[in-house]
Amino acid sequence: MARYTGPKSKIARRFNDPILGASKALAKKAYPPGQHGRGRRRKQSEYAVQLMAKQKAKYTYGVLERQFSNLFKKAARQSGITGENLLKLLEARLDNVVYRLGLAPTRRAARQLVSHRHITVNGTIVNIPSYTLKPGDVVAVKAKSQNAEVIVNSLASRSNQYSWLEWDETILAGKFVMNPDRSEIPENIEEQLIVELYSK
Repeated sequence: MARYTGPKSKIARRFNDPILGASKALAKKAYPPGQHGRGRRRKQSEYAVQLMAKQKAKYTYGVLERQFSNLFKKAARQSGITGENLLKLLEARLDNVVYRLGLAPTRRAARQLVSHRHITVNGTIVNIPSYTLKPGDVVAVKAKSQNAEVIVNSLASRSNQYSWLEWDETILAGKFVMNPDRSEIPENIEEQLIVELYSK
């Protein structure tokens, strides 16, 4: 299964944002990684800014290049604003919804829960993290996995609630009610720069 397995702190420092989870390195070293991270950086080109926006989105949602490119093509074919369509497709991924529901502390952990067959969609086990949910789909924890330590601990500290998701604590299940509006997605991603990059 293709995924990024490198150091999280390097990515956090590159984008100056803890996109892969809390990072102590970001507080200690608030400058980009690498030999010249502390030195002066010349003004970035337009292409560099657009590329950084795309890379940030990829790392945030845990998607590699080919998958991201395919998602963009799918978003471009849909009616509406391409950049917003792209973010909606990313938000509808099963691993992301498991994370948003509070079943896992990070998207990486959510991806692992899905691939290890702890999650069901509409009563059927789905072990594909990139599975795209449709409005009305119900995501639940498999009965045998409901006492798993990672799930119990994550739910104990669950705080965020999202308008496009419904959560039922009694049966450990959530409903993907609808695709979110751009204003509801909290990630700091400049999707218009991504559209400009792919339009070249």
